[in-house]
Amino acid sequence: MTRPSRTTLEGRRAALAALRPSGRSALGLIMVLALVALTVAGVSRVKVETGVESFLPSSDPSVQRYTELARSFGGDPIVVLLRAPQAPGLLDRDVLPQVLGVEGKLSQLPDVASVYGPATTLNQLASQSQKLLAELTGRRDGLQRAAAITAEQRGEDPVAAGNAAVAAFDARYGPLIVQGLPVGLPTLRNQRFIDHSIMGSGGEPRPQWRYVVPDDRSLAILVRPREGLDQAGTEQLVAAVNDTVAQAQLPAEATVSGVPAITASLGVAVDREAPVLGAVAVVAIGLCLFLVPWTRRRRRLVPLAVTLAATAATLAVLGWAGRPVSLGVVAFLPVLVGLGSYYPTYFARGARPRTVVVVAAGTAAGFGALLLSPLPFVRDLGSTLALGVAFAVALGWFVYRPGGWAGPDRPASDAQVDPATDPAPDGAADPADTEPPAPDADPADAGAPAGDDVAVPDGPGPVTRPGRSRLVAVVLAGLVAVGGWATLPFLPLQTSVDALSAGLPAVDDATRVEQVLGSGGELAVVLRSTDGTGDVLTPQAWQWMTTAQQQIVRLHGDEARPALSAPSLLSFLGPTPDQEQIRAGVRLLPPYLTGAVLRPDGEVAVLSFGVRLDDLDRLRDLTDAITAELPPAPPGFVAEVSGLPAVAVQGYELVSADRYLAGTAGLVAAALVLALGLRHRRDALRAALAAVLATGANLFVLWAFGIPLNPLTVALGSLTAAVGCEFTVMTCDAVRSRDPRLRTAVTLAALTSGTGFAVLALSDLALMREFGLLLALSVLLSYLAARLVVRAFPPAHGTAGTPGGGGDPSTPAREKLVGVM
Repeated sequence: MTRPSRTTLEGRRAALAALRPSGRSALGLIMVLALVALTVAGVSRVKVETGVESFLPSSDPSVQRYTELARSFGGDPIVVLLRAPQAPGLLDRDVLPQVLGVEGKLSQLPDVASVYGPATTLNQLASQSQKLLAELTGRRDGLQRAAAITAEQRGEDPVAAGNAAVAAFDARYGPLIVQGLPVGLPTLRNQRFIDHSIMGSGGEPRPQWRYVVPDDRSLAILVRPREGLDQAGTEQLVAAVNDTVAQAQLPAEATVSGVPAITASLGVAVDREAPVLGAVAVVAIGLCLFLVPWTRRRRRLVPLAVTLAATAATLAVLGWAGRPVSLGVVAFLPVLVGLGSYYPTYFARGARPRTVVVVAAGTAAGFGALLLSPLPFVRDLGSTLALGVAFAVALGWFVYRPGGWAGPDRPASDAQVDPATDPAPDGAADPADTEPPAPDADPADAGAPAGDDVAVPDGPGPVTRPGRSRLVAVVLAGLVAVGGWATLPFLPLQTSVDALSAGLPAVDDATRVEQVLGSGGELAVVLRSTDGTGDVLTPQAWQWMTTAQQQIVRLHGDEARPALSAPSLLSFLGPTPDQEQIRAGVRLLPPYLTGAVLRPDGEVAVLSFGVRLDDLDRLRDLTDAITAELPPAPPGFVAEVSGLPAVAVQGYELVSADRYLAGTAGLVAAALVLALGLRHRRDALRAALAAVLATGANLFVLWAFGIPLNPLTVALGSLTAAVGCEFTVMTCDAVRSRDPRLRTAVTLAALTSGTGFAVLALSDLALMREFGLLLALSVLLSYLAARLVVRAFPPAHGTAGTPGGGGDPSTPAREKLVGVM
């Protein structure tokens, strides 16, 4: 047996020592594993919030009034519509007790503030009617007997005295007794009592019942959730309502709708779509990076890995901060994956770190301009995109920095390998990167000056004046852009929750329920004590509520259907009751009913009206008219119009006014950052011009195809401006440094981001589909605008080793020569 030589043993020891991690590398590995664990834990803590609050202008006073209203009387209701095949259907005395049982079970569900339905209302009224009739009859008999006894003691006619004593009583309460006694005993088993209480003389439901009995075949049950219920609680409550109604097996078709049902459906859709769309975007962008020959195959997916790490880090920050993500998360994942791949690609292709950092800062500033939006979910989109861009730049530089994990690509001429064994060396550019430009290629693309153009100064080095054809193209593009910007004030706007959720089955259910009930939301007229000591049960407050309700019904009864109000519930008191009678009437009615219109402390009363939510322009006119026509509130009180419809109108107004700021803020922010950070200030002007052209062209497309604005497409100005500025600056840098690799990187960035945005077209939400397609179009327009501006106004070509000319002194002359070739 031959013993190994000393040289062999030393070689083995060296190999083992190389495999054994050093203290520094072990510490680095531990830090990486810790960061990965923190990221995974942070991502697991992310919560999605798509409640109605994410669609509302949270800082506006109208939202605060709506929140206070919900705290006093419960949130916007979940509507359970029961529709029987034929009349009397659910109003039959054998079926109505089953409906009563369903309403009782719904009231016992967690997070339910109150339940209002026809069966419980009628049952409560039957019970109170029995007590009221007994009390009134007993009181009348007592008055008559007492008067007769007194008269008899005085030697007067007891019969005449008794009749005189109850005359005033009969004048006030006689009609009520007459109406109550002929129908028999007030009970749900008495069909005459049911029909007489709910139906009018024409066979149609009485006006005060139509909010729960819209016609003779349909019933509506209103389930009000508690105030402040989060997204998860809303989804659980809607699911519980569906299960309860389904298990009851009523002889009717049941539809569960309302704004909470829509937001719950939206949350489920977001939970389902966000990972799917994110995965599709990753696959699509990965295919673009892999199939385009921009670097060696094994390096082509590195930018995607960097982007995924940046996306995970962004979500982890949101998770650890305890900040829920709203509807914008559906758009966030594909958009950030598309955008985040820009910066690793730029670093891989040898872009100067300063230029990439400044460009990324401009893009982040453009996205940050979305924080000026009044809607939370638009602000969430802007802040998460800005944070994701920052992570993508930091991680991209870490991976592709000289001496980093991957390092930048090098021109093929620098690769010192044997072509027979490795035709595409690691770090080398593909042949497409070193191909000479076509004979008719533009100098802005090839990095060489045109033969017949005259140079103008833009720093050291030759530069060209734009040719006539290019100027004509710029003028035509400018005319289209001006036309697009001019249409901005006239573009229609959509901000309602149901319009933003279009595409979900819940929206179709809401439309069907609105057609039956005649309304999709509750507009509230609130009478509130200003000093905390007022009492809405005074005759003055009562008279104001009666007058306000009559005026609204008289002037706007076709658009605002009366639902619940104290004057309607206590209409038996007559037109001018005194304070004692008002308080007695409130005591007679069950708290189940009075709690819907009167706060227990007696300082707030509400008049509810059903309105349609499908046309915000008409709803705005209605709320403005009602607000202007309300009679002056009594001393010590204030009257205000509130409810979700009023808040939706206010959101519409704010977003409509914000369209100008949203269209320009991102452009201005990105241009300012570029002007302050770039070494060549004129690149910032070129970028601003390209952004103006691209954004204007985008608006022109919206106008030409009649596409209405929504809160996300209003933000297209900021998004388009950020992307357009970035493409322009990087294209200028490619021309100035005579490096076609950067030109390839810009084209690849446009391809990957456009693909990522287009993935949103697979969403079930019409809002997301429209947003994704328009974003993909904006990328194309931004890319074309950047190419057009750089061709028309090309920057000066740098000289190798000349800092002023844009060349990088650290770049070898051989690499620059290959770039020119």
